Amino acid sequence: MTQEAPPRWDRKMQQRLARGEAAALGELYDRFASLVHHLAYRVLGEQEAADRITRDVFAHVWENPDAFDPKQSSLRSWIATLTHRQAVYRLRQAKTNAAAEAAGTGGAVGADPQSAENVETSIRNASAAARADYIVTAMPAPLRAALELAYRERQDYRQAAAALGVTEDEARRRLRLGLQLLSTANDVAPQAVSPPGYGPGR
Repeated sequence: MTQEAPPRWDRKMQQRLARGEAAALGELYDRFASLVHHLAYRVLGEQEAADRITRDVFAHVWENPDAFDPKQSSLRSWIATLTHRQAVYRLRQAKTNAAAEAAGTGGAVGADPQSAENVETSIRNASAAARADYIVTAMPAPLRAALELAYRERQDYRQAAAALGVTEDEARRRLRLGLQLLSTANDVAPQAVSPPGYGPGR
């Protein structure tokens, strides 16, 4: 998985997109399309919907390169945020419509508080799972490797230390830092953002 691009690359890419260089969009797509598609699929759970989000996100970036602020985040993080907001918006839309139809309201929103609560819970869970995935792929490789050994291989910190060739204290430190990063997955509540502007703030 591609890690954060260096800030200088981010700025140059933004400048090239602003000049309308189609080749720049192609490079950006090659670098980040799999990330966008994965995050969208993690939220929506549908291949076709993830494909559509991927197209929409890169169209938005192409049409609005100046919306990216290199001082605020990396290009990778900005694109991931756009993807997350758009996917959550689509998921909320789909689940609200489905809940309204199931309640026999013909599309009216908010007719059943219990259904609305279930929709929001489902959206929060999908959103947190997608954010956790993103956090894992974006974290430094040593932290990611330690977490994978602990959770996929079911190894304790002593076994992880041996597998990684580090001290037990270092293995514990990596696991602790990785878990601290993962714990932020639930910090940001999904936002009901309209697709055209991709939400308040950037």
